[in-house]
Amino acid sequence: MAKKAAGPISPDYLKSIDFKIKTIELKGKKIKLQIWDTAGQERFHTITTSYYRGAMGIMLVYDITNAKSFDNIAKWLRNIDEHASEDVEKMLLGNKCDMGERRVVSRERGEKIACDHGIRFLETSAKANIQIDKAFYDLAEAILDKMPVKDEGMKQPTIRPAETQSNVTISRLSCC
Repeated sequence: MAKKAAGPISPDYLKSIDFKIKTIELKGKKIKLQIWDTAGQERFHTITTSYYRGAMGIMLVYDITNAKSFDNIAKWLRNIDEHASEDVEKMLLGNKCDMGERRVVSRERGEKIACDHGIRFLETSAKANIQIDKAFYDLAEAILDKMPVKDEGMKQPTIRPAETQSNVTISRLSCC
């Protein structure tokens, strides 16, 4: 997901921990997303918990053509509850929606687990660029909406703005 958010996906892409920065405009503000993509692999489990601590938003991504990846979502949610801040925004993404003929996880199952945990849900395709931007914008908007408001009605920046720009930096929009 981080690869697609920052540009085209290489066919030679190897699963690893990846970091990208994407700047978007939202509600008249430039928002810098720092995206940590941990690929959700078990071998990165001990590393990923440290990424949760500063995260303001976390995307949990499963493969709709792989039941095991969906079954791991409950474990990742428990992990987030243990290691992330209490008010972290979460979003569940069912990826590879362009491969409907190979689907093994129904949309309804994804919607149900998201509903049970009170989190947002979308089906996406990183390869076909389906709802990728929407996922990042929706999560960024939910994070912005949680930011405290000053008396004058302006959002109070609780995250350090970039020195040379008048934007809000969202640190660690994590993807697993």
